[in-house]
Amino acid sequence: MQNFDFYNPTRIVFGKDRLQELDQLIPKNARVLVLYGGGSVKRFGTLDKVLAGLGDRTMFEFAGIEPNPRYETLMEAVDLVRRESVDFLLAVGGGSVMDGTKFVAAAAPFEGDEESLLGHGFAGLPVEQALPLGTVATLPATGSEMNMGAVVSHKGGKWPVMSPLLYPTFSFLDPSLTFSLPTRQVANGVVDAFVHVVEQYVTYPVNAQIQDRTAEGILKTLIEVGPVTLANPEDYDARANLVWAATSALNGYIGVGVPQDWSTHMIGHELTAMFGIDHGQSLAIILPSVWKLRKEQKREKLLQYAERVWGIVDGSEEERINQAIAQTRAFFESLGVATRLDQYGVKENQVADIVEALKAHGMTELSERGDMTPEISHQVLIDAFSE
Repeated sequence: MQNFDFYNPTRIVFGKDRLQELDQLIPKNARVLVLYGGGSVKRFGTLDKVLAGLGDRTMFEFAGIEPNPRYETLMEAVDLVRRESVDFLLAVGGGSVMDGTKFVAAAAPFEGDEESLLGHGFAGLPVEQALPLGTVATLPATGSEMNMGAVVSHKGGKWPVMSPLLYPTFSFLDPSLTFSLPTRQVANGVVDAFVHVVEQYVTYPVNAQIQDRTAEGILKTLIEVGPVTLANPEDYDARANLVWAATSALNGYIGVGVPQDWSTHMIGHELTAMFGIDHGQSLAIILPSVWKLRKEQKREKLLQYAERVWGIVDGSEEERINQAIAQTRAFFESLGVATRLDQYGVKENQVADIVEALKAHGMTELSERGDMTPEISHQVLIDAFSE
């Protein structure tokens, strides 16, 4: 197991009908900005419950944070924060709203060029302060409610934004708030959480037994509850397990002391930026091809994944790996998520443009080993078309 530090200060408030507890978790004299996306939090009454929970504090609202939050939109929120001397942010929504709020938290007190905050990748932001923030999560998918990361869209790219200062101070996870989500969003969320786990698990072994077993438990849970919660959206137990699985997939715990990949995410980001393919859909497209092209580098963990997650024990090593990849693709497709690039209207002659975008964004040494070149990414993308 590799050396690691583990730090996660986020308080999780889990369960039904707890939004009134917001009053206990935010300073009484705080000037609060509530940030959200479209109209769903209004239509389904979530926003009213949040505002009621905030009591008589001074409050402001910022609506319109889009899926794949745009830098320009977020800078409008930054201007509002500065203009009204806001000192606490509350994100109400899914991963995009939470991600956008994290960027606002970092950018509002920043005295330099805010655009420069987008160029630091996983290295972390050069900031010494950020506004405190909390979240009310309405979509189980990204894990942003319990981690220090975000992704912001700008100038045709998707940019990681990372800092320990961006952990939410608290996050409310009420599974019942997710009942009204469209099936497509729930399916995408299951895929997103699943791929978060395997980006940290299907790499190479370092004898991290706790991390491995926890990762396998999350994967098996997603396989079990994903179809159930899609078929029965108001099955509280299934949705509760999905919500906690998605949070646990990317709160840092299974990623300590182990190598991490993230090549599927980085290539997937370009598909979203260039073609508007949903984030979860992009991961379902790319992951099977990454594994197919990287069998040798991932052989031991793919075999472990095949046995422990899917119960595949018969056949040669090659047969077991191929079967595990096929089972994974079939699982995504059972959720209604297509897994081939051409199913989204992408043409093979556009692959070169995707690879050029990867180069432009510095994604030239991907994978847990840093040896996945643009040429390999090209092969992965070609493989992602229908056979």
